[in-house]
Amino acid sequence: MNVNQPAMPAHAIELRDVVKVYGSGPAGVRALDGVSLTVAPGEFVAISGPSASGKSTLLHLAGGLDGPTSGTVAVGGEDLARLRPAELARVRRRQVGYVFQRYNLVASLTAVENVMLPLEFGGMPTRQARGAAVAAIERVGISQPFDRFPDDLSGGERQRVAIARAIAGERDAILADEPTGALDTITGDLVIELLAELASAGTSVVLVTHEPRFATWADRVVFMRDGRIVDESVPAAPPSPPAEPPVQVMTS
Repeated sequence: MNVNQPAMPAHAIELRDVVKVYGSGPAGVRALDGVSLTVAPGEFVAISGPSASGKSTLLHLAGGLDGPTSGTVAVGGEDLARLRPAELARVRRRQVGYVFQRYNLVASLTAVENVMLPLEFGGMPTRQARGAAVAAIERVGISQPFDRFPDDLSGGERQRVAIARAIAGERDAILADEPTGALDTITGDLVIELLAELASAGTSVVLVTHEPRFATWADRVVFMRDGRIVDESVPAAPPSPPAEPPVQVMTS
């Protein structure tokens, strides 16, 4: 064992006693109220709860898109509050991928250019970024939409491009905020199955969802209400399809 090699962090994402307040004084809204959550490398965690329970706020903080009022948010063992702006941008562009409910694709860029964009912002040369983007698009299982614009893609294809953008560059964690909300049932199931495959391959996945049936794909389900985590559970495995009845052979 190389003693100089840094140890792998025990948690891909860790929130400790996190409070998030929007506004101040009597009008202040406590969106998160003492939330603690850890996500292990390769773990698939689903977050469920009613509207305005703090689910999306938790995801924004875990991805470094916003900062806590108090408490600690760490990604890959790094306390995000201690990072300089350039270092925080590196975490967002290279370690954590974010999948938005409404895709957030740039309409004037092709599919491959949308996936390339964060890689180029992170300093990756254009040719290398295109290669990584094409590999990510192929990984999400859509065929040759590389040079089509978002308006020319179906909803399912657009969401898969958004996922490709989140995983391009081999991210350690994927944060998905209601990624199936605008999709039909079959396409939504395919997206969740893809996220589960990424988790099985070692990428940590945190999924915010209102759909109880998607919980069967997760390793753990976290329930939120009024800015707090109120319960956790390990979902039961989906039921196996019934066995085919034996064929009866009639003899004379």
